[in-house]
Amino acid sequence: MSRQRVQPRWGSLSSCLLPAALAGSSALASSHREAPYITEIPKCDGTDFYMFRSYEAGRQDFVTIVANYIPLQDAYGGPNYFSMDPDALYEVHVDSNGDARPDLTFTFQFTNTLQPIALNIGGQMVAIPLINAGMVAAAGNDPALNLRESFTVNMTRVTGKKAVTQAVTNSSNGSATFAKPVDNIGTKSIPDYAAYAGQHVYSINIPGCATPGRLFVGQRKDPFVVNLGETFDLVHLNPLGAEDGEQDDLFDKNVTSFIMELPIACLTNGMEPVIGGWTTASLPAVESRVNNPSFSAPQINKGKPVQVSRLGMPLVNEVVIGLPDKNRFNNSKPQDDGQFLVYVTNPTLPALLQILFPGVAVAPCLPRNDLVAAFLTGVPGLNQPANVVPSEMLRLNTAIPSTPAAMQSRLGVLGGDSAGFPNGRRPGDDVVDMALRVVMGALIADAMCAPNNTAPLTDGAFVDASYFDDVFPYIRTPIAGAMD
Repeated sequence: MSRQRVQPRWGSLSSCLLPAALAGSSALASSHREAPYITEIPKCDGTDFYMFRSYEAGRQDFVTIVANYIPLQDAYGGPNYFSMDPDALYEVHVDSNGDARPDLTFTFQFTNTLQPIALNIGGQMVAIPLINAGMVAAAGNDPALNLRESFTVNMTRVTGKKAVTQAVTNSSNGSATFAKPVDNIGTKSIPDYAAYAGQHVYSINIPGCATPGRLFVGQRKDPFVVNLGETFDLVHLNPLGAEDGEQDDLFDKNVTSFIMELPIACLTNGMEPVIGGWTTASLPAVESRVNNPSFSAPQINKGKPVQVSRLGMPLVNEVVIGLPDKNRFNNSKPQDDGQFLVYVTNPTLPALLQILFPGVAVAPCLPRNDLVAAFLTGVPGLNQPANVVPSEMLRLNTAIPSTPAAMQSRLGVLGGDSAGFPNGRRPGDDVVDMALRVVMGALIADAMCAPNNTAPLTDGAFVDASYFDDVFPYIRTPIAGAMD
């Protein structure tokens, strides 16, 4: 029995894909199922991207980067749970000079290894159907774990026209292979998941860097907060209601997080303090698999990897990019973002909000140069590189000190906290409320152009820094599939 995955042509929507596009595109759902094709391959669906100066005490000289994948994970989603795709390349890119091209790329690749665990049933050794055969407590090679995930991380540094790729290694033993914790199956299988996951926080050697960083890859509680259902229903919200008056529809969902803490000195070029970041996932253009007793099924006809997911600034593919180009955007690179410029300078969301909420949301005048700054260049005087090439990515001014968790504003720069969104993004930044306000002109100083740009628009789903830990890896322990 074989399975084939064939890449569709980008930029076109077949008749069979169009219904899925209409049902699955997320209006304000960060990047959960944001484009028609990515709904078919959730293991490659990047959901959220964060980049901020570390605010854990004593770690102010580091930047933390979080790339989340596999949306809408139900904690009870067994028996296979949410392993990563061993055929995919998951990458985090950093632009350190503003030219819209990656100067550093961290590439994650996964290996899934089946033991397999079998039981003697009437003299026959029969493989069990579960992911574990008992309590799981130890990192890596726990004998009760039937399916084990491991991964490698390679870093590619580009200097001029020269690209050098080297392995990121474990500082404690020099290994280039890291164990990924199994998902939070339940308290009988893993009584203390926080302690178990903590065994998978690694101190890492980063090629070319004198100071070690830290790394964690594994399941976490989904940090994104949004009133998802009502947002889908033609923004069925009270946009001027209480900021905490509605539910977070992702309160019971998990996600898989790639979390790195990296020295600032290793990310900047020594002159430009502003860095840009984004994450991508790629798959072979065509692949075939056949069942194999060894579980590591051979692949044939595998082509060059094709990018299928892209995420930098939150909400871009959801509320900015038009439906016909959502697949194309996921397949594109920042240096080619001129093709999407009209979606930024002449956005449709303000007009849609004006139709839905007449008298509340007034679409500002055009072209929207404020959105060009927010999404494509960085804001002058805040996080715009000196020689910026307009391109969509999350930008962080590493020269701006971090704000301690207890002092952070959930509205970031709009709340007077320059260490928050859109200067990078922290877990406690309420990007939905901020995006609603920015798209309606909160960054425009001209009152004649945007007379209602101070309206406190909200989706009603509240989040701030108190929802997260104030130490690495910041994103909290995932919800258990079963409790005592």
